[in-house]
Amino acid sequence: MSAAFQISPAARDALQGWLASAKALKAASDNTIKAYQVDVLDFITFLTAHHAEPQGLAPLSRVTTSDMRSWMAHLRGQGAASRSMARKLSAVKSFYRWLSEREGYEPTAVLSARAPKFQKKLPRPLTEDAARAMIDSVELQATKGWIGARDSAVITLLYGCGLRISEALGLTGRDLPLGETLRILGKGRKERIVPVLPVARRAVETYIALCPHPMEPDKPLFRGARGGALNPRLIQKVTEKARMQLGLPATATPHAMRHSFATHLLAAGGDLRAIQELLGHASLSTTQAYTSVDQVHLMKVYEATHPKAG
Repeated sequence: MSAAFQISPAARDALQGWLASAKALKAASDNTIKAYQVDVLDFITFLTAHHAEPQGLAPLSRVTTSDMRSWMAHLRGQGAASRSMARKLSAVKSFYRWLSEREGYEPTAVLSARAPKFQKKLPRPLTEDAARAMIDSVELQATKGWIGARDSAVITLLYGCGLRISEALGLTGRDLPLGETLRILGKGRKERIVPVLPVARRAVETYIALCPHPMEPDKPLFRGARGGALNPRLIQKVTEKARMQLGLPATATPHAMRHSFATHLLAAGGDLRAIQELLGHASLSTTQAYTSVDQVHLMKVYEATHPKAG
C-alpha cells in the first residue's frame, strides 16, 4: 500500500498545506518541495508500519522520542547515509513546526531528535588551466557549430559569472544584450547583480549570431536543438564527455565551474563578503567553505616547495 493511502484525508491536507506554505514563504523550488514530500511521506510510512495503524492527525500528534529513535535506526538499517538522514530529519522537523503552529502540536519529541554528524564535503574546483580547457573542449563536442557555441557560452557563464546552471538556463531574450552586469534571480528568489566579463559577453554574442532560433523577450536565451528550453542534462552530458577526454576527475561537473569561479577569486585576494554576494549565498558560512579549499591548496604548495616540509 502506498504512503498516500496510509494517512487520513486530514493529515494529507495538512501535508499539502505545509508544502504550499514552504513554497510560498521560503520560495522553495519544485525539486525541494518534491523532496520534502517524499521525506515526510517516508516518515509517515515508517510510523504506519511501526504502530500497525494508519496515521491521521491524532496519531501524528503522539510521536515520541522512542519513535524518532526507531525511525533513525530504521534509516540506518536501510543503508541511508548520514547526510541523507539529516536531510530527512530536517524536513520532518519543519513539518512539525508548522503543525505546532496550526494544530497546537507539542513538537518537542521531534525537534529534539539529533541528526547524525557528517563531514561536509568541500567544493572540488578545477584548476584555472582545467577550467579554460573545459570551456574549449565543450565547444568541440557538438556536431553543429551553433550548438557548440551554445554549450561554450553556458559553461563560460558558469565560470565567468559564478552562475548556477539553473540561473544560466533561466536567462531569456529580455536579458539581451548582455551589459557589464547581469541581474540574477537565484535561490529563494534572492536577487543579485553579477559582473559579466567581456569573454562571457563575446561567448554569448557568438552563440546568438549562430543560433537559428530568434531571440524573443519571453523565450529562453539558450535553446535546445528544436528551439525549446535547453535541458540542463544536455550540459551535464557534454561536460562529462569533455572531462573524460581531458582526463579530469568525475567532480569536474557544470557546478564545479561555479566552485572554480569562487575559489579562483578567493585565491586572487577576493573579499569573502563580496564573493558571498556574487554567488548569492544566504549565509556567509556557506561561502566560508571556499577558505578551506584555498587552505588545502596552500598546504599542498607548502609541502611541495618548502625545503623543510619533507
